[in-house]
Amino acid sequence: MTDQSHLEFPAMPVNKSQPNQTCDVFTYKESARILFPMFYCMVFVISVAGNTLVLCIACQKKQKVNSTTVYLINLAISDTLFTLALPGRITYYIRGFDWPFGDFMCRLTCMIFYSNTYVSIAFMTCISVDRYMAMLHRQRFQRLRKPNIVRVICALVWGVVLLETSPLLFKSTMENKSGHRTCMEFSNFDSRKMAFVLLFACIIGFCVPLGLILCCYSRVSCKLYKTAKENPVTNKSGSHTKAKHMILLILLSFMVCFSPYHINIMQFTMRRLLYVPSCAELKTLKFSLQVTVSMMNFNSCLDPIIYFFAIKTYKQRVMSLFKSYISVSPSSKSMQDNSSSNSTRDK
Repeated sequence: MTDQSHLEFPAMPVNKSQPNQTCDVFTYKESARILFPMFYCMVFVISVAGNTLVLCIACQKKQKVNSTTVYLINLAISDTLFTLALPGRITYYIRGFDWPFGDFMCRLTCMIFYSNTYVSIAFMTCISVDRYMAMLHRQRFQRLRKPNIVRVICALVWGVVLLETSPLLFKSTMENKSGHRTCMEFSNFDSRKMAFVLLFACIIGFCVPLGLILCCYSRVSCKLYKTAKENPVTNKSGSHTKAKHMILLILLSFMVCFSPYHINIMQFTMRRLLYVPSCAELKTLKFSLQVTVSMMNFNSCLDPIIYFFAIKTYKQRVMSLFKSYISVSPSSKSMQDNSSSNSTRDK
């Protein structure tokens, strides 16, 4: 699996008739120095707050642990580790695509970014399949949903993803270009072999999980529809509806965050297998990748919404914090002071 998030083609021929012509794909650099640091600062704050709260609640002994909780905790760990790489990327954009932290940190950041992406995809798929088995095959797959077995599955997911992304640690992702030390800006994307690798990685890492999530959601929806038709009273049970809504949230998050990036990569690699792209196409790809990668990284902010609907304790804690904030906010305090002063005057 190879990093594809920010691609540069400094020495790539734009067509066969002009082999020496190069293409500078860095466009809207000044806008990127403002917009992307602001965006990733927002992602950093929301992700740290939401996922840290999840992990704090999960560490409480009174918290009931089931299969879904174990998957969600691992998802929160992945998102928390991802936020550790954000300060470096924020600095990189502020400095105008200049990486000051050295080659190894660039490689490590690249690995963290893509490990988080595919670990998140894997655990979202596991949660959807788990909810599907709980509703349609509770007795048949009960053993696979035991917390100890689920922990083994989580360890396997981490192991496979880290094994797939570990080659990024052994490939330099830095390059000196126009006085800048670029990071995660690849110039070797023009090979047909790399196009096949990326296309295969997208199919395995994105298309297959998306198909499984869609299948789980459709089967759960059909089950609820048949149950409601046969016995309307049973449909009022919150557990089945909750499972459906959880899978729907995962599906929506999956489509919003991961689909644009992978569709972008797949359509470009398929075109690359047919012909050498023009400079205009490379510039369009570079710009679209910056946007779609940002959407993909925004997933770490959306995951706490899934926790909110999935874990009752987390929902209660968030609501209690919100109520306590409202009660001590300056506006509410001033309103209380005004009401108390008015009551004093009346007396």
